[in-house]
Amino acid sequence: MTDYTSEELDDADRRLVEMKSSGAQLQAAVRQAEGYRNFLSSLTGLLTAVFVLKGQEDLSKLPEGPRIAVIVLLSAGFVALVAASWLGVVAANGRPGERIPTDAFCLLDYEAERIPRIWAQVEWARWLALVGVLAVAAAVIVTWVAPAK
Repeated sequence: MTDYTSEELDDADRRLVEMKSSGAQLQAAVRQAEGYRNFLSSLTGLLTAVFVLKGQEDLSKLPEGPRIAVIVLLSAGFVALVAASWLGVVAANGRPGERIPTDAFCLLDYEAERIPRIWAQVEWARWLALVGVLAVAAAVIVTWVAPAK
């Protein structure tokens, strides 16, 4: 174990108090939500490019079963990715027109309520992004392996 000076320990205690404040927690939550939002945006663009460049150009050449599967998978994947991106934006920026309270008591209540909401929105965005990626990837694989008519 490392020996710390009393100044280092006091500084660490001061930083912990600052980090535990609801304002600092809210800032950390928003920063993480912004990171996920940026990731989701780039991921959606990348997947779109992959499907456009690597998928079958004409789905009508697929038999009916695989064609319907590809359409359902792509639709579900893109809906999931759009929902994940929307949740990322809402988590990072709040709802349009949302007012931040101007008195101290209401501000503390707002921060205490907003922080867990941000974490929940980011968690949902993560899972929706995973579902979206898997659905789009499955659609691409079906176009690769399904026999043409």
